Amino acid sequence: MEKDINGKKSVIIIALITAVSVLGNEMLFIVMPIYWKFFGLTSIWQIGVLLSANRIIRLPINSLVGLCYEKMSKRSGLLLAVILAVISTFSYGVFKGFGVLLAMRILWGIAWSFLRLGGYLTVISSSDQKTRGHFIGLYNGLWGLGTLFGMLIGGIFTEIIGIRTITTIFAILGICSIPFVIRYVPNKTADEGMEKKKTQPSVNVNRKQLLSVLLSGLLVAFVVYGIFTSTLSKVIEHQIGDSLVFLTYTVGAVAIAGVLQSFRMGLDPFLAPLIGKLSDQKFGRVPILIFALSLGTICLFIIPINTPFIAFLFIILVFQLVSTLLITTSDSMAADLSSDYSSVKTMTHYTLFVDLGSALGPLISYFVIDFIGLHWLYWSTGIIMIFLIVFWSKEFQQQRKKNFAH
Repeated sequence: MEKDINGKKSVIIIALITAVSVLGNEMLFIVMPIYWKFFGLTSIWQIGVLLSANRIIRLPINSLVGLCYEKMSKRSGLLLAVILAVISTFSYGVFKGFGVLLAMRILWGIAWSFLRLGGYLTVISSSDQKTRGHFIGLYNGLWGLGTLFGMLIGGIFTEIIGIRTITTIFAILGICSIPFVIRYVPNKTADEGMEKKKTQPSVNVNRKQLLSVLLSGLLVAFVVYGIFTSTLSKVIEHQIGDSLVFLTYTVGAVAIAGVLQSFRMGLDPFLAPLIGKLSDQKFGRVPILIFALSLGTICLFIIPINTPFIAFLFIILVFQLVSTLLITTSDSMAADLSSDYSSVKTMTHYTLFVDLGSALGPLISYFVIDFIGLHWLYWSTGIIMIFLIVFWSKEFQQQRKKNFAH
C-alpha cells in the first residue's frame, strides 16, 4: 500500500511538470491555423510542417534519448527538457518567419522526447499489473491539464492580450517548475534491475504482441494527436464560417476550438484514471479499445458533414471522450509489455511509433485539405480506423478461444 502511495505521488509530480512544459505547444495548435500570418508564414502548408516538425525530429532522436535515460538520471533528463521547453515557448511570441520557428519546433521536439519517456518510465517503475492502467490514466489526465490551459488560454485570450504576452507567461511558469524537478525527481537512472527480473515467453508471441501495440499506437496518435487536434479549429471554421453569434457576442473558431479541447482535458484527470482502472480489472484493454475505435469511426464520418451546430458540438465532444479511451488503453497496453522486455527499450520503441503517427497527422492533413478537401481527410481516416477494428476484433476472438481451450 505504501509503495502504491509513493508511486502515485511520483506519477503526479512528473505529470504536473509535464503539464506546465506543454502549455506553449498546445496553444500553438489552436492559434497557428487561424493566425498563421502573425507568425510570418506565407502559405498554409507551412502550418502543417511546423506542427509536425517537433514530432518528425523525435523519430531519429528517440533512441538516443532512450540511451540517455539508461546512463543519466531522470532528474537530469527532465531538467534539460524543461529548459528547452521554456526557450521554445518564449520564442513563439518573439520570432517570426518559417525558418526560425522550424528550429524552435525542433527544439521543443527534443524536450518532449525527454519529458514523455521520463513520464512513462516513472509509471512503469511505480506500478504493477493491477495498477498500471490506473497510473497511465492518471499520468495522461494530469499532464493533459497543460493542453487544457494552453488551448483554453490561447483560444480565449489571443485577441485580448496577444500571443506574445501569452507565450511569455507560459515561459515564466516553466521556469517556476524547475525547483520542483530538483526537489522531487529522483537523481537516479531507470531501474536497471527490472530487466534482469523479467522472463521472456515465446519470442514469436512477443514480437506479434509488440508489433500490434506499436502499430495501434501509431494509428491512434495519427488520428487523435495528428489529425483531430491540428485541424479542429479548421473544422469549426468550416462549420460556422469566420464567426458565430452567441448571446449577441461574436465568437471565433479559435475560441470555440479552445473551449472544446479544454472540456476534454478538464475531464481527463477524472476520466482517464477511471478508464485505466477498469481496463486493469473487469473489462480488459482490448474490448475497451474496440469499442472506442468503433465509436470514433462513426464520429469521423459525421464531423465534416454540415449539420446543425448543436449536433456538431455533440459529435465533437463524443470524439474527444473516445480520444481519452484510445490513448489510455493504447498506452496501458504498451506499458504491459514492459514485463517482457526492457522498460526503456519497449517504451522508446512505443514513443517512436506514437511520434511517427503524430508527425504524419498534421503534415498529411493540410496537404489533403489543400488538394482534395476537409471531407476526404476525415472520411479516409475513418476507413483506416475500420481496418484497425477488424484487426483487434480478430485478435480478441483468438484470445477468447485460447482462454476457453485452457
